[in-house]
Amino acid sequence: MFVLFDQGTPLPIRKYLSAHQVVTAFEQGWSTLRNGELLLAAEAGGFEVLLTTDTNIKYQQNLTNRAIAIVVLGKARWPRIKPVIARVAVAVDGATPGSYSEVEIP
Repeated sequence: MFVLFDQGTPLPIRKYLSAHQVVTAFEQGWSTLRNGELLLAAEAGGFEVLLTTDTNIKYQQNLTNRAIAIVVLGKARWPRIKPVIARVAVAVDGATPGSYSEVEIP
């Protein structure tokens, strides 16, 4: 799948998603886009999954009828995510068009 990391997503996650093509918002030149704009750009760019640390996205954006799947990480710090990285990989692997899931990070 074609996966977009938003600005807050820790880069070390990338190596655990080797079955996917991962690109960051920064690499796309989208680091200044807000969530709504980022979602539109990602969908227009053919991205299939947005991996984000913005736990408020479901309250701030209308996620109905989205083509892109959204996977939200409960925390943004790599040391907290690393022990449960398998959960992140499962969530990304299982994402389907328009789906929304949250990965709880202790």
